Amino acid sequence: MPIVNRVADLQAEITTWRRDLHTHPELLYDVQRTAAAVADKLKSFGCDDVVSGIGRTGVVGVIRGRKAGAKVVGLRADMDALPIEEETGLAYKSTVPGKMHACGHDGHTAMLLGAAKYLAETRNFAGTAVVIFQPAEEGGAGARAMVRDGLIDRFGIEEVFGMHNYPGLPLGQFAVRPGAMMAAADYITIDLEGMGGHAARPHLTVDTVLVGAQIVTQLQSVVARNVDPLQAAVVSICLFQAGNANNVIPQHARLCGTARSLTPEIRDLLQRRVREVVEGTARLYGAKAQLTYATGYPVVVNEERQTALAAAVAREIAGDDKVDTDCPPVMGAEDFAFMLQERPGAFIFVGNGDSAGLHHPAYDFNDEAIPFGTSYWVRLAETALAG
Repeated sequence: MPIVNRVADLQAEITTWRRDLHTHPELLYDVQRTAAAVADKLKSFGCDDVVSGIGRTGVVGVIRGRKAGAKVVGLRADMDALPIEEETGLAYKSTVPGKMHACGHDGHTAMLLGAAKYLAETRNFAGTAVVIFQPAEEGGAGARAMVRDGLIDRFGIEEVFGMHNYPGLPLGQFAVRPGAMMAAADYITIDLEGMGGHAARPHLTVDTVLVGAQIVTQLQSVVARNVDPLQAAVVSICLFQAGNANNVIPQHARLCGTARSLTPEIRDLLQRRVREVVEGTARLYGAKAQLTYATGYPVVVNEERQTALAAAVAREIAGDDKVDTDCPPVMGAEDFAFMLQERPGAFIFVGNGDSAGLHHPAYDFNDEAIPFGTSYWVRLAETALAG
């Protein structure tokens, strides 16, 4: 079955919701306007229960089917934006300086709202659909906050599903895979202390710029020479702060970056080798190094059975040849992983077409993806809760 007819009829309305969210972006847990709009819409749709404040500012809607059934399935969308100055020039561009929806969470929220409206109208399923609107995906671990606040047990969720738009994947297509879908993300902070001094007398100093540069270079050997070439890993240093004058060798420097992996074994290896390289290189040059290695989002792991279900539903919507069921894992991270640690489920990509990339100031969610994503949610709920 292709795009749901009722969803196609709702596209203009859903697009209006999406563009309103785009105009008023909010960050992390500070999504009061967005959460209030979501809660108001869920109530207007006639959801059986609407609960706000889960995980600080998350919103949950409960929709019970008209057929007998006890199964409960969770469908999740994220609501927060990014601290980026928008450069799209769109009529509905961000009105908040320094904030924009550069990852498509406005589209994710709007599509799940559209599905909630349809499911509340039709209720053509057995059991309960729980629609989950999560704050703070962009670095705040909002999924973990909702889980810790009782999301899974309070609403009796047995399976949980997520979806994200994907620039570069053609419009109307889906991509998914069983197993590791997105990477674990850990964060590196390196504080160096050397011996500052005059730039003309470097022999009397311990140059933290030199030490930091050597650490950046040496860290690239971790993936190149310690990780199995058939495994995936990333170590990137993205910030280097040192000094404030052109003739002073700085006493202190700070480097920050990220390590990404797809298995627990490689994750542990990266942490161990990063520490050894940082501390060993600093010692070699006579500097002191303090490494803070913070574990972040875990690997997004799709379960076999739920992935097969997601793929089958996507094929109904898009066609057999428009669903990639063996897409390569992505080294980006996604805190939906915390929900998948609690219950089996699957995370799927929906095509955003030829758009600017995620987290780019010229990115915009493709409203033509709305019928595909919303129809996917509708059919997923109806299929998972077929009775």
